[in-house]
Amino acid sequence: DGELVQYHYGLKDLVTILFYIFIAIILHAVVQEYALDKINRRLHLSKVKHSKFNESGQLVAFHLTSVIWCLYVVVTEGYISNPRSLWENYPHVYLPFQVKFFYLCQLAYWLHALPELYFQKVRKEEVPRQLRCIALYLLHIAAAYLLNLTRLGLILLLLQYLAEFFFHMARLVCFADENNEKLFNVWAVVFVVTRLFTLTLYILVIGFGLPRVENQLLSPERGNCCSFLFNNILFRMSVLLLVCLFQASVMWRFIHLQLRRWREYCHQQSSRKRTAAAASAKQQPKPLKRDSGYHENGVVKAENGTSPRTKKLKSP
Repeated sequence: DGELVQYHYGLKDLVTILFYIFIAIILHAVVQEYALDKINRRLHLSKVKHSKFNESGQLVAFHLTSVIWCLYVVVTEGYISNPRSLWENYPHVYLPFQVKFFYLCQLAYWLHALPELYFQKVRKEEVPRQLRCIALYLLHIAAAYLLNLTRLGLILLLLQYLAEFFFHMARLVCFADENNEKLFNVWAVVFVVTRLFTLTLYILVIGFGLPRVENQLLSPERGNCCSFLFNNILFRMSVLLLVCLFQASVMWRFIHLQLRRWREYCHQQSSRKRTAAAASAKQQPKPLKRDSGYHENGVVKAENGTSPRTKKLKSP
């Protein structure tokens, strides 16, 4: 009847998340069998590249779907056209259906990634890195969902998934053609831009938005857990300092990666030049050796002026 139904988080979310974990496992297997395995047979990759190719292939499908879905949600809910809605009327306890469903599916996907480490037979050297990545995503998504910062979390996830999509897409292209690294350059630009937007968004919402919320009283039963804390300037500056340090560490690792890629590229170019120079030297014709002496009227003369040929003695 035109009534707007909104939702809140509760214990029943755990059952919903468990259901969609099984759905994510099924979709994971479908993408692996009908897309990635067929491509792997054509490329004939090694075991190490095979594992990385599967990881990037799954994440490309997930990040592309999440970017489109998240962009649709933030546009239809008006979070981009009205940035003040990210902190106005905080706490955002009651959620529209599509926002709540998006968060539940995100938690289900990253939880399903834990058993997939066993199903996909991931190498032991790669397990700690992937566990750290899964834990960070679960921590940030669950914190945004439970602390009623879902609007801010949607924008941050959109920026993060956009950069990750270009990175894993560049890896897939590089596996198919090792000399094609153009998408890595695109990813580098997108990564820097998204980091700047992320840092700006943190400062805007945490530094200026939440402290101006009218309801500054701490009331966990009403979902107001952050505005009271962020009203304290010492706590607010501490959080912003941690965010800046984290973003600075991420940028430092990014710069270190780019410098290493640049050194490898320069080394490959120099080795190619040396190989080309050696090949051209081999292809040059060798100079012909001339006999000692000099030529006179087409006859080779010795240094003393006599012909080097032996004369035949005539019989008397």
